[in-house]
Amino acid sequence: MRKELAWLRRGPPARSSKPRFRIDAANSLIEDEPPPRNRLELERFATARLGKDVVDLEHVDLTLGSRTLLDDVTWRLGPGERVGLVGPNGIGKSSVLRLISGDLQPDAGRVKRGRTVDVRYLSQTLGELEPGVRVLDSVRGNELTASKLLESFGFTGDLLTSRIGDLSGGERRRLQLLRLLLEEPNVLLLDEPTNDLDIETLNVLEDYLDDWPGTLIVVSHDRYFLDRVTDVVYAVRAGGRIEMLVQGISGYHAEQRFLGGVHAVEAAEPAPAADEAPSGPSAAEVREARKAMGRIDRRLTRLASRSEELHEQMIESATQYECLAQLQEDLARVQAEREALEEEWLEAAETAGE
Repeated sequence: MRKELAWLRRGPPARSSKPRFRIDAANSLIEDEPPPRNRLELERFATARLGKDVVDLEHVDLTLGSRTLLDDVTWRLGPGERVGLVGPNGIGKSSVLRLISGDLQPDAGRVKRGRTVDVRYLSQTLGELEPGVRVLDSVRGNELTASKLLESFGFTGDLLTSRIGDLSGGERRRLQLLRLLLEEPNVLLLDEPTNDLDIETLNVLEDYLDDWPGTLIVVSHDRYFLDRVTDVVYAVRAGGRIEMLVQGISGYHAEQRFLGGVHAVEAAEPAPAADEAPSGPSAAEVREARKAMGRIDRRLTRLASRSEELHEQMIESATQYECLAQLQEDLARVQAEREALEEEWLEAAETAGE
C-alpha cells in the first residue's frame, strides 16, 4: 500500500501518464484497508471487564542509579485505552511498563490498580520459555481458542511437536506472544512486540488486537504498527516527564527529524560538539535525492508508455503464439524495471523527506 500511495503521489509529469488499470488497482488496494475499530463499543466492553479504574500513577518518582526516569508523574490509564509509548532508547519506556505491571516499585508516589485488573507483560526477552518443552505442551487454556491461535500464528504440523529450544528466534517470539494472549488478560503491556515477527504474523496480531476489549500499552519504534493498533501516543521525555502527543506518532517523528534523527536526545540536553557529524541527510543529499526522483519519474513515464504499447500489441497478436510469448517476455522485463525504479524512488523520497 505504501508503494502504491507513493506512486499515486508522484509529480504531474508522471501522473498525467498513469495507466487507468494501475490507478484502479492501487485504489482497490487502499480501500481494502481494514475498517477502523469501534472505539466506543470496545471501551464499553472494557469497562464491563475492568470497571472504571484501571491503572493510576500518582506523583510517581522513579530513578535508575543516578538517572531520573520519572519525576512527580501523574498519569491515568482508563478502560479500553490504546496507548503507544515512544521515546529515545534508554529513556525508560520499559521501566514504565514494569512499573505498571508491578514488577518495579516507585521511589515515591504510588501506582494504583483496579480490583479487577489482570495485567500481562510481554518483555523484549525470551527467558521464560523452557527450551526442552514441546510447543503444544507449552500451551494452556481453552482448547478451541488455543487451537485457533496456534494455527493463526503459524504453529501447524511438525512445529507443534518441536522443542522450544529448536525454534528460530522469530518462532519463539510468536509462541511467547501466543501464550500471553491465551491467558486472556484485560490489561496488555507489549514491549517492542514486532521484533522478529514476519509480516504475516504481524497481520494476525494486528487483526487480533483490533477486536481486543482491554487496555493496551505498546512500546515500539514501528510507527506503522502504532498507527494501526493504538489511538493515542505518549512520549517519555528527558527529565522524567510523560506527555501526550497531540499530533500522534507522525508528529513525534517530525519532531525527531527536526532534532536530528529518530533517536536524537531531547532538545534540553547539551548540544553535540561542533566536530560531530550531523545525523540525517545533508542539504546536498536532499537536493541530489530530489534530482534522482525527477530522473526516475521520467524513466517511469517512458516505461509506462512502453507497457501500454506492449499490452496493445498483445491484444493484436492474441493468436500469434510465438509473437505473444516474446511480447510477454518484454512486458515482464519492463515490469521488473519499473518495480526496481519504484523502490529507488521510495528510497530517494525518504532521503528528500517527501
